[in-house]
Amino acid sequence: MTLRIETPWGPWEAMSLPSVVELFRQAAVPWWVSGGYAVELAVGRAYRDHGDLDVSLLRRDHVAVRGLLSGWDCHVADSGTLRPWPPGEVLPETAHDIWVREHPGGPWRFQLMLDEADGTDWVYRRDPRIRRALATLTIEEPGFRRLAPEVQLLYKANDPRPKDEQDFTEVVPVLTGEQRHWLDTALRLTHPTHPWRERLRSEP
Repeated sequence: MTLRIETPWGPWEAMSLPSVVELFRQAAVPWWVSGGYAVELAVGRAYRDHGDLDVSLLRRDHVAVRGLLSGWDCHVADSGTLRPWPPGEVLPETAHDIWVREHPGGPWRFQLMLDEADGTDWVYRRDPRIRRALATLTIEEPGFRRLAPEVQLLYKANDPRPKDEQDFTEVVPVLTGEQRHWLDTALRLTHPTHPWRERLRSEP
């Protein structure tokens, strides 16, 4: 279930997942569902409300996706605020979060998240020591792909909110040994004392 959330830059009323999938079906570059929806899909059932919906893509493809969204109102998070992102503009490397709505004054409908890549590898933007083959980054669903849950949890581990803790608790039981090991290894590099590490190694 989606929530209406008020922000200083206007309200959020996230599009439904099927509507976003239909919109991005026209994209000629890789994209995938990320955020809380990606974790929920890994769990296999709905268990919490969602205030937004995240779609991720590689930074090298962001101008092409802006072209796909030429009729939409897109704003990029930049220097602590939102500013318009016109078609054709190449965003700075510091920009990785974009809010999208149908028209100015309307509710925000989904976020674009830009991921880094080096050739055929995904690179974690907060610590480039962490990388993996792009071919292993996402998991196929009918009609779209979603971010692997262990990678999404790495992003969430940076500063966990209550919903991130809930996502971790719900998805840990369905993670494979390989997925747990990957996340634990990544956390050892980025957050050596993170409490999730012990749970990854001890919970069934």
